[in-house]
Amino acid sequence: MTSYIIRRVLMAIPLLIGITIISFAIIQAAPGGPTTLLMDPKIKPEDKIKFEEKYGLNDPVHVQYGKWLGNMLKGDFGTSLIRRGVPVSEMVMNRLPNTLLLMGTSTLIAFLIAVPLGIFSATRPYTKLDYTVTVGSFLGVATPNFWLGLMMIIFFGVQLGWFPTGGVATLNAPFSIWDRLHHLVMPAFVLAAADMAALTRYTRSSMLEVLQQDYIRTAKSKGFRERTVVLKHGLRNGLIPIITMFGLILPNLIGGAAITESVFGWPGIGRLFIESAFTRDYPVIMALTVLTAVFVVIGNLLADILYAIFDPRIEY
Repeated sequence: MTSYIIRRVLMAIPLLIGITIISFAIIQAAPGGPTTLLMDPKIKPEDKIKFEEKYGLNDPVHVQYGKWLGNMLKGDFGTSLIRRGVPVSEMVMNRLPNTLLLMGTSTLIAFLIAVPLGIFSATRPYTKLDYTVTVGSFLGVATPNFWLGLMMIIFFGVQLGWFPTGGVATLNAPFSIWDRLHHLVMPAFVLAAADMAALTRYTRSSMLEVLQQDYIRTAKSKGFRERTVVLKHGLRNGLIPIITMFGLILPNLIGGAAITESVFGWPGIGRLFIESAFTRDYPVIMALTVLTAVFVVIGNLLADILYAIFDPRIEY
């Protein structure tokens, strides 16, 4: 297993480099540039040239990429073009904990609700309860995150006043875990909604197939309780599609967080990505692209490791 993990990590290196090349090329091909938003129309042309020379924006594309890649390998992602002199790594690290908190909570909510619902639906197929769960899952997949977030803000935040409508904590208030959790509830649920719905369908489908196998009927005929048969014999064999879903959820949460964080004013890297895209802050965009690619690699690697843990038939 150790040698397999090492090989996967080494294989990820050229993949990450390829992603940076494509991302850098797309950014350079986009019309305009950071100077179109940073510089006043009345600014002198020579001042604009000085700005481009300072940040290397007038260098050939391959030269810019080579400098960026060399600095990145040293752990330096450059400085922001918008916030003059602020290191990109500092901007990312200031917001990364908020996004990890949001992602971790939403993932926990999705699995704690979706897996039991999927199992419960699979053990009672084609009943009213099963149809209710199925319809709810389809609605969850079809509902856009931004619309659900706005509806929750209007209903639970404005009309009922149960939860704050934005931010990570109450302004000018002392640190409180309860206050953080209070602000976390709505964005975490919105981010988890689509994954929760898809995971429920995956769990139901997988468990429904497993519960029809001969070894399940044999276990039932031996007099085991239904709960033991479902959880011990059925769930472990039906976990493979669920683990695959887990590997896909992790990177997808970054994209979902960009929308959710913008709706709720949550200061995370998703919102930072949106802000940087509008202001053409190239160094920040490239740093967040690399970070997202790393999450994709980690998600797939974790899925492969969990395969071997939960299914003894799989060996590496």
